[in-house]
Amino acid sequence: MGQGRGWEGAVLRLLRAKDFVLTVLEAEDVTPHYRRLRVRDGGLLAATGVHPTMWVRLWFSADGRPHQRAYTLVDPDPAAGTFALEFALHEGVASGWARAARPGDTVEATVQGTGFRHPAPAPSHLVAIGDPASLPAINSLLDALGPAPATVWFEGDPAGLPSRAEPDRHEIRAVPREDAGARLLERVRTELPAVLAGTPHPYVWIACDTATTRALASYVRTDLGVPKQRVHALGYWRAD
Repeated sequence: MGQGRGWEGAVLRLLRAKDFVLTVLEAEDVTPHYRRLRVRDGGLLAATGVHPTMWVRLWFSADGRPHQRAYTLVDPDPAAGTFALEFALHEGVASGWARAARPGDTVEATVQGTGFRHPAPAPSHLVAIGDPASLPAINSLLDALGPAPATVWFEGDPAGLPSRAEPDRHEIRAVPREDAGARLLERVRTELPAVLAGTPHPYVWIACDTATTRALASYVRTDLGVPKQRVHALGYWRAD
């Protein structure tokens, strides 16, 4: 397993990444553009353990070349050896595979680079900024960080998507994707200072397209002065 993955696969092997084969158990279209696959983990959870926002690299082949994409584990169950993967569908090799996947299909997965450190002290307010691609990770944060209130800026339409926000303590602010993320950046810059005012221990988690994530992280750290250990930012995808 793991042959023919090019230089990315070679680097991961040097880093002692762990490889597994996932088997599709169930497929569900949550919306016409959002698909959930439940998979058997091939021993992954027993070997690696579980943490919030945990993700794996899935390997696909197209045009004779390997492609890897990262996906967050949803509802991992170590005892059963299962978890789900959720795909925001668009054009691309991963979405194409997810659309066609049926029970019994398999896909190779690599675990390397994922991790999560619970912020200390615990957040007095969670700020999450993301989109459909990072929704599973946002959900895992809402589950993991307990009673902290949260404000979520969500780029796109959350209607019908499996958000775990609880209306009594989690606020979702939907923002249409416009001008390659510029609308989201403007909204956050306008609204975030008031949200953080008087918050002694904020925790800011950002996962949008790479360019927008970079700009937001710089704004939060530099302009708002949130300590870097209280900010987690990771670009989840690259805009064309």
